[in-house]
Amino acid sequence: MQAYCMKCRAKKEMKTPKAITMKNGKPATQGVCPACGTKMFRIGKA
Repeated sequence: MQAYCMKCRAKKEMKTPKAITMKNGKPATQGVCPACGTKMFRIGKA
């Protein structure tokens, strides 16, 4: 799954994507940027 990395300022393929639920109850996907190791988020159902 692709997500936007704030540090690299580019869309990249997420490493180790994991489905989570945000505090407001909405679904999201959390992973790690393969280039820099920063956390990446994508809001919405995976």
